[in-house]
Order: sequence, then C-alpha cells, then structure tokens
Amino acid sequence: MKAKNRDQSLSDSRELDGSYDQLTDSVEDDFELSTVCHRPESMDKLQEQTKFTKKELQVLYRGFKNECPCGVVNEENFKIIYSQFFPQGDSSMYAHFLFEAFDTNKNGSVSFEDFVFGLSIILRGTVNDRLNWAFNLYDLNKDGCITKEEMLDIMKSIYDMMGKYTYPNMQDDIPREHVESFFQKMDRNKDGVVTIEEFIESCKKDENIMQSMQLFDNVI
Repeated sequence: MKAKNRDQSLSDSRELDGSYDQLTDSVEDDFELSTVCHRPESMDKLQEQTKFTKKELQVLYRGFKNECPCGVVNEENFKIIYSQFFPQGDSSMYAHFLFEAFDTNKNGSVSFEDFVFGLSIILRGTVNDRLNWAFNLYDLNKDGCITKEEMLDIMKSIYDMMGKYTYPNMQDDIPREHVESFFQKMDRNKDGVVTIEEFIESCKKDENIMQSMQLFDNVI
C-alpha cells in the first residue's frame, strides 16, 4: 500500500512537469522521492482550483521544481530567488511581504499549490479577487484594515527594491508623501485606516490602477 502511494505521488509530479517516462527504473524513482519533501496535488485538482490550463501548470511546475527541488521554498530561499529579478536594488523586505501573502497556511514555507493559487488570482482573477489579494498584502498584521504605517512599510520596500538607479534623485520623504496622497483618496471617513471596502472602491475609480492590472492578463 505504501509503495502504491509513493508510485502515485511520483506519477502526479511527473504529470505536472510533463516528464513521465515509463522506462525510468525503480532505483531512480526511489532516489527522486527521497529528495522531495512535498508532492503537489494532481493535475486535475489544480486545474479545478486555478485558472491555468494543463500546459501552463506544467510550465509553472518545471520552473518551480528547478528553483525548489524539494517541493517547497522557505522565506530565505524565496528572497534569494526574488532578488535575481531586481539586482539593482534591495528586494529583501518586499520579498518578505510577498512571501507572507503566498504562505496562506502560515507554516513558514510556500508549496507549489500555495504559489500557483496566488499566481492564479494575480494573473487570472477577477478585479475584486486581485484587489482582495492586494489588500491582504498591504494589511501586514491581518486585522482587516490598512494603516499609514503598513502602507509606508510596503511603499519603502518597493522603492528599495527598484533601487537608486531607478530613482537616483528620490528624496527620503517621497514614499511618505505618496502614502499621504493614497490615504487622502482611500480613507473616505477619515478615521486613519483604510478598510477593504474603501480600498476596493478607491482602486476601481483609479484608471492607472485598473490599467496596471490589465497588464497581467496574458503574462503566461
């Protein structure tokens, strides 16, 4: 029974990355299984739970497995991987916030399922789905509202990530000025915090935000 479960687990993984080969012998199977900490769910299940096709899931899984051979990624490795996309700046703090958003189980690791569920929302979700995900990213302590301090932490991390080469003449108080501007628009009742309703309503009325979200529609 145990061997059958192991065979099914390996089959599901190979179905995802498109690498299934009936000629692979059992010694190689045992070796591959021994190096993997987490096996993703079956292809059919992931297709049902996301808005990706089978082909897209296979492409995503190949990339994920290449960077994370054990099947999951911790925050330290996530930061290293993410930093490769922003070599001109310091992406560590923004990567921390992003990792927290992907780590929905709060167990200190992101599995392929965690990654692809989040990505499905960001790339293929409805406007409300995407804005809810963005709100969750900004709501650092998960109390249901965004404070100026939380938004400032995110804003600073974005400027740090983009680096001085992108904003060579940027003054230190620019992130705070942007946060003040956002709060003027979003905090409708002027109580010092932005609720999910205020956040979604304000974003939907901002043409720049709506246009930026459309850029992700056909990324994969």
